Amino acid sequence: MKHKITLLLIFIFSQSLFAQEISAEGPFDQLIIRGVTLINGNGSPPMGPVDVVVEKNIISKISVVGYPGVKINEESRPELLDGGREIDAHGMYLLPGFIDMHGHIGGVSQGADWDYVFKLWLAHGVTTVREPSGRSRAWALDLKKKSANNEIIAPRIVQYTGFGSGFKIPISTKEEAREWVRENAKAGSDGIKFFGAAPKIMEAALDENNKLGLGSACHHAQLSVARWNVLHSARAGLTTMEHWYGLPEALFEDRTVQDYPLDYNYQNEQHRFEEAGKLWEQAAAPYSNHWNLVMEELLALDFTLDPTFNIYEASRDLHRARRAEWHEDYTLPSLWRFYQPSKISHGSYWHFWGTEQEINWKKNFDLWMTFVNEYKNRGGRVTTGSDSGFIFQLYGFAYVRELELLREAGFHPLEVIRSATLNGAEALKMDNQIGSIEVGKLADMILVDSNPLENLKVLYGTGAIKLTEENEVVRVGGVKYTISDGVIYNAKVLLKEVKAMVEEAKKKENFTIKQPGVD
Repeated sequence: MKHKITLLLIFIFSQSLFAQEISAEGPFDQLIIRGVTLINGNGSPPMGPVDVVVEKNIISKISVVGYPGVKINEESRPELLDGGREIDAHGMYLLPGFIDMHGHIGGVSQGADWDYVFKLWLAHGVTTVREPSGRSRAWALDLKKKSANNEIIAPRIVQYTGFGSGFKIPISTKEEAREWVRENAKAGSDGIKFFGAAPKIMEAALDENNKLGLGSACHHAQLSVARWNVLHSARAGLTTMEHWYGLPEALFEDRTVQDYPLDYNYQNEQHRFEEAGKLWEQAAAPYSNHWNLVMEELLALDFTLDPTFNIYEASRDLHRARRAEWHEDYTLPSLWRFYQPSKISHGSYWHFWGTEQEINWKKNFDLWMTFVNEYKNRGGRVTTGSDSGFIFQLYGFAYVRELELLREAGFHPLEVIRSATLNGAEALKMDNQIGSIEVGKLADMILVDSNPLENLKVLYGTGAIKLTEENEVVRVGGVKYTISDGVIYNAKVLLKEVKAMVEEAKKKENFTIKQPGVD
């Protein structure tokens, strides 16, 4: 991977409008993070104080410099060289940069452009994003190139193309599938996002893709899942499954399709999401023989689960999702409109969503989380993805919510961090470069002034609410710095810039956020 060694010509050292703060600086020939507590991403417990030395974007030294509550011997610390930069991180926590394994870079319908999305991601510590299809391959690859060259403020981008996108004809033969896969690789894509296809097409495409060494993801859509579920994909060499579709179907014992009502219509979002909320109860019971057999085969195939719990959370608690406190300051008017009840917008399925639907989805989550947690317990790889931009889930904020939902599923906070960092790097075959804070790896890191293991909410841009000893209500946390490829981003300033974008859009449209159905 090309290291970021050029200056951010537009942004670095440029003065922002916010009290002369700067949003980004670097990279530097040398960077030292002093006195920090290290959570390194591989599951080991925190350790500190340590000094972490970065030289030309590579972590070169991690030095233990003392003990908690004991004055540090300054003579034992790594030396700051001329032209170097140091950060006093005493009392702070250092984590690897987060990897969003399912991050769409905005959308035309949402009105969310890349600069808005990227700043929200970086402000929440996301330094690498796998985009599982989006506006177009060429558009995403152009942003990937600009990010790698430090031409824009952006995380590292791993681009997957939607299967068949841009092909001369609809793919209907194995030969056409292979031809498209080769063309996609030649264009520079990192992989493929499938939604399903005829079995012979899926087999041919995955075989060709694996020969070329590219990654693959699949949302096993209901239109194809009856013939091709997660187990079929894993056997054919799929890299990761997205969401959960196709997994209950692999666990069916007394049926081959879900129990669709006879008036079901896939294009009706109420039907689609309401019936999906009943799906896990139709699968084999947890820890039953068939349930165990499917899990053990997926484990043997080194298969990766990318659950994206958060994107379905509105299904079990719609009020919570639409009243999240960050919407007022950070959600664009165009995005808020996209979220509203609609018969034509995907994910806007609130035709008449109520108590019965939410109770079904709560049961659905319980069974789904049981499988994911046990998969992790048996050595399976689970990663963290957000799928933001739909169903009231906002970029960056939704990623932190996904961490909380992994915790709810049963993950220890250290396992949550590993899923967000090293597991994602391993799934992308980039764990020799990113995913943990180790000598020889790239300088992708997050600094936060509160312990995220005690409370993951301190990672939200809005921070966590705390009552002080003086009985004062304060906000604590929020990522302080996100360091991506050696460039230091001030997360607080990035959020201010996003807030200004939203305020400007609201002013231009004379827009005020209103809840659905309220005048």
